[in-house]
Amino acid sequence: MRALTWQARGKVSVETIPDPVIEMPNDVVIEVTSTAICGSDLHLYEVLGPFLSKGDVLGHETMGVVVERGPEAGDLQVGDRVVVPFNISCGTCWTCSRGLFAQCETTQVREMGKGASLFGYTSLYGSVPGGQAELLRVPQAQFGPIKVPEGVPDERYLYLSDILPTAWQAVEFADVGEGDTLAVLGLGPVGQLSARIALRKGCRVLGVDRVPERLALAAAHGVETIDLDGVDDVAEAILEATGGRGADGTLDAVGMEAHGSPLAEKAIGAVGILPDRLARPLTDKMAIDRTAALVAAIKSVRRGGTVSVSGVYGGEVDPMPLMEMFDRGITMRLGQCHVRRWTDAIREVLDQDDDVLGVETLATHRLPLESAPEAYEMFQQKKDGCVKVVLQP
Repeated sequence: MRALTWQARGKVSVETIPDPVIEMPNDVVIEVTSTAICGSDLHLYEVLGPFLSKGDVLGHETMGVVVERGPEAGDLQVGDRVVVPFNISCGTCWTCSRGLFAQCETTQVREMGKGASLFGYTSLYGSVPGGQAELLRVPQAQFGPIKVPEGVPDERYLYLSDILPTAWQAVEFADVGEGDTLAVLGLGPVGQLSARIALRKGCRVLGVDRVPERLALAAAHGVETIDLDGVDDVAEAILEATGGRGADGTLDAVGMEAHGSPLAEKAIGAVGILPDRLARPLTDKMAIDRTAALVAAIKSVRRGGTVSVSGVYGGEVDPMPLMEMFDRGITMRLGQCHVRRWTDAIREVLDQDDDVLGVETLATHRLPLESAPEAYEMFQQKKDGCVKVVLQP
């Protein structure tokens, strides 16, 4: 089969590799019909390279059709159309029974001190081959894959794999409701969907970014936008927009590669050019992040408000404004999305006749899998108005 593989820092290529096979009784193999590039894939492209090996298959936003099943794959049958959540969970262990599917004890990568295994996401999370490929082996298929109906475009359901539940959880974690103000920092795909979900809940939404296409897309859905390049201080701009009190909830949808942290950017770049045997321990135990977005989210939330973090961070020694956080009594909620915890509620929205969240029009670029290397570069550099890329094998 053809698959998108990691080759070196900043270099990916589509190669011919062996087809996946059933390895465990609860596996299925799907023929991929659509797979997307996620913002967190860009961390693999650069920052998390030390934890990848040449030839690793990337991708964790995938859907397709079951073409082979193991005898313990639950009610899945050959021919079923499914979306595959990015985290691999069993559905029955102690953590799964509490809805903490991203911490599944059956698939936890204990040797690395990490939570549930993830598709296409480094040795830190199990080195499970990803879905930017023609075929994908899906472990724990008795629970993970979500069956979806025929007769609607892939993009109506594709984002159930990651960014839509991630956005849903981010808004839930922000603890906002009708009449509240939510500030969303970062208007990439997760930020866009978070804003739409919050608006649907009756919130006032402030959206922060610097990319004109992202700002325009958010504004078209009713978001009050703040251009990062047009203000001296993001937190001050949010405070001013809320009468000095701050937003009821703030949502960091940016993560470790935020703009506005030049020293951290240089440090991350320096680690990235070291040999892997030196870079791995520095990245895992001594890493720092570009925390400008996170600090802005902390400083712009009201006293007693909630900061929700959906952006990915990898640092162990990041400085935090702890005195301010304590004095202002804020709550922080963060972590990998527990995808299956939210999918039933999201399906009720997606199954409506109207595309109420605009998921079918979110992708700005639809390309063949063979164009994935160019798509990665375009997405990372935010060229050609790129907001979201969907690949078709």
